[in-house]
Amino acid sequence: MSRVILTLVAFVALLLGPASVAAAAEGGTGAVYTLTNTAANAVIVYDRAASGELTWSGTFPTGGSGGSLGSQGAVTISEDGRWLYAVDAGSSDIAVFRITKSGLTWSDRVASGGIQPVSVTTSHDLVYVVNATSSNIAGFRSDDGKLSTIAGSAQSFTGTGAAQIQFAPSGSALVVTEKSTSSLDVFVVDKDGVAGAATRYASSGATPFGFAFGHRGDLVVSEAAGAAPLSAASSYGLSKDGALTAISRSVPTTQAAACWVAVTKDGRYAFTANAGSDSISTFSIDEDGMLALVFAQAAHSTAAHTTDLALTENSRYLYANDGGTHTISAFRVGADGSLVRLPGVTIPAGASGLAAR
Repeated sequence: MSRVILTLVAFVALLLGPASVAAAAEGGTGAVYTLTNTAANAVIVYDRAASGELTWSGTFPTGGSGGSLGSQGAVTISEDGRWLYAVDAGSSDIAVFRITKSGLTWSDRVASGGIQPVSVTTSHDLVYVVNATSSNIAGFRSDDGKLSTIAGSAQSFTGTGAAQIQFAPSGSALVVTEKSTSSLDVFVVDKDGVAGAATRYASSGATPFGFAFGHRGDLVVSEAAGAAPLSAASSYGLSKDGALTAISRSVPTTQAAACWVAVTKDGRYAFTANAGSDSISTFSIDEDGMLALVFAQAAHSTAAHTTDLALTENSRYLYANDGGTHTISAFRVGADGSLVRLPGVTIPAGASGLAAR
């Protein structure tokens, strides 16, 4: 049997060449998505090769208008990989697209239940959005790409400067970060998909911004704070009843303005995009959720103003929206959390939000 396999591999190598075989070994293909965030808002799709390199595929109008974001999660992909949700911050609505082999097919657009939606999240058939200006969240149920409002799901919070909303892996709670008031809000979600009132927790550090959950349910939050080395990341545990407990408090990045966060699928590493230092930092996450800085500058590019981050589903590749140079930078993720730069692609000025598969 081993001889047969070796013979087949050799035959494929002769047909495709060594470069193609190496690319195929990296994993499957996919796509990366970002928003133009313009008056005529649209999702830009880049096809992802097995090697991690990107190629423009198409631009798909949302039907709404973009606006001020400064957030994480402006565009997100459903767990089953079939649907893409995007916010229209200017027209206060949410657009829904079906993900296809050839790009996207527009499916629906509904009012966001508030003013200035900046982040959207999904769990199974539930979709929730946070509206920054009106300081509230609102929930929807998705039925084959059509959204309907969940009665009683809209909840207000007393803080300002919402930066992100995301479901916990269990789907039983939502977390919202508030930049201006340095707070984290937790909303418990019942069996009918209805979010309860917010429970507010003080952030370990100033200006909590982006966050991501590890596979053990630990929560890693960036703290933009300001000039280096004030920028940091903290980790928290979230209980089944929605109680938030600090694990690691304000571990410095030694970089400026850590804002966006991505966590690998195995939960071993977290990355922060440091807009003020044009860099990406790597943190290790131990089994208890404790953070340790591994690489202060796992990646750096002058004038990058690195913002949104997105990992592929298998965490093999990391992508970053570099607003200062108008590019999506691409990296191969090493086993030690290091980053190897790959060719990137040009994006329009002002493009925001990032999702990858």
